[in-house]
Amino acid sequence: MTGNLKLETTSTTRGKTERILANRSGIPALLTTAEFLRTRWQAFVAISAILLVPCVWHRQIVASDLGSHLYNAWLAHLIRNGQAPGLWLAHQSTNILFDYLLSGFGAIFGLLAAEKIAVGVCVLIFFWGIFAMASAATGRAPWFLTPVIALFAYGWTFHAGFFNYYLSIGLAFLAVAILWRGTRWEWLIAIALAGLSAMAHPFGLLWLACAIAYIAFAERLPWRFQWVAPLVASVAIVLIHYFFLNRFCYEAEPDPVYWFTGGDQLVLFGHRYWYIKWTVLIFAGVALVSDVIRRRREKGMWRAYSIPLQLYLVIELAVFLFPRGVEFPHRVAIAMITERLTSLSAAAGCCLLAVMQPRKWHLAASLAIAAVFFTFVYQDTLSINQIEQQAEALVRRLPPNQRVLATICPLDDSRVMIQHIVDLACIGQCFSYGNYEAGTEIFRVRANPGNPYLMSSHQDAIDMEDGNYVVKASDLPAYQMYQCTPDGIRLCIRPLVAGEKNNRLGVYEGQDDDR
Repeated sequence: MTGNLKLETTSTTRGKTERILANRSGIPALLTTAEFLRTRWQAFVAISAILLVPCVWHRQIVASDLGSHLYNAWLAHLIRNGQAPGLWLAHQSTNILFDYLLSGFGAIFGLLAAEKIAVGVCVLIFFWGIFAMASAATGRAPWFLTPVIALFAYGWTFHAGFFNYYLSIGLAFLAVAILWRGTRWEWLIAIALAGLSAMAHPFGLLWLACAIAYIAFAERLPWRFQWVAPLVASVAIVLIHYFFLNRFCYEAEPDPVYWFTGGDQLVLFGHRYWYIKWTVLIFAGVALVSDVIRRRREKGMWRAYSIPLQLYLVIELAVFLFPRGVEFPHRVAIAMITERLTSLSAAAGCCLLAVMQPRKWHLAASLAIAAVFFTFVYQDTLSINQIEQQAEALVRRLPPNQRVLATICPLDDSRVMIQHIVDLACIGQCFSYGNYEAGTEIFRVRANPGNPYLMSSHQDAIDMEDGNYVVKASDLPAYQMYQCTPDGIRLCIRPLVAGEKNNRLGVYEGQDDDR
């Protein structure tokens, strides 16, 4: 979609179709993108509208950390109006863009609408970012892959609620597409996107720098020396691996390496998502093998596959070797690195699939998979919305502005956390005393020790989420929200007393995901 591409209309026996063809003559990317949108605006609008349906099909969007983002946007409003003494807003340059979107839209439309708008913006940027990068990689708009890209747009990273990271890499995908095929003056646009990506999360800027450096290096190598690029990248990844291993507290990924192929992004609320994952992987494998066999004598076919395949394999090596978490001295640990990185694997995998010559069965198969996946997602998120409604009903029974702690474990076999439903419930009603953001000191809302609204210690917040926090007299009055039935579906709330563990009466403890 972006890059030095031109639109060309070709006639075939099947009728007239439009496609984007690679162009090296220096036609500006903005002109070709504008022409693309002019001629295909109906498809663009229709796909975007369909893509946003999961953002509006329930009252609340189910995406774990989103509840915390919304709650802290409300706290930021209180702080600016002098209604939360002891809390303050830090001035920082990263990990803030999504929160600014929530606050900005919230000031105009209210937080409930801001949730839909801000998340919708992120979804569109992520989806069309992968679409643009695949177009730049292959010289062709990958319409036949739109259901597959939609799957990953609503994958684990989305449902984990890591929206600053999600937005950051989405912007980075767009910037990669421009830098890959754009003219030099258009690189200014990519630089602006890189700045926005860095505002959202530093990982996006890091991915952008590494990806475009790799692509530029690989494209300048003669064909017979293409192996040099992945070799150099692999050596760098191994060195980084040993650097972190020897210098910092390092958490290795406990799951087997074959789990993290990009397909893991589709395993969400239970075992049945395993079938989705393996169906997508089998579909991709069969489609790629059949395309290679059919086109094996086609001139330039192997060159077309070369860089997308290299990108995928290099990212996968990083996924396998980089730590799942790193703890730096005097700072909060960076967690779930492996799970986040597989969003990049999925994007590179889409670029690889986009090299294939489109076939009708590609679109038919991917539409069928997407229909099953989104049916599952609708059902599971509806169940979680019903739990959220319980939480809202419980806090409304309390006197206003009470402190509420919560230990709410994910439901059986789910990879999606739901502990932040108490944050959502407390907006305008109470204070989610154990909200973790202030204690990390990497988000804009900060808490002074002894304030009546939030725990200032990150470790205390973690202990509270685990149900092992020993209640102090200074914490009272406070209430505990907990799962009070063995299936984890029903919530209860009770007053706490000094000296007890906060989840002493909790029945449901959750289960590890059996992979």
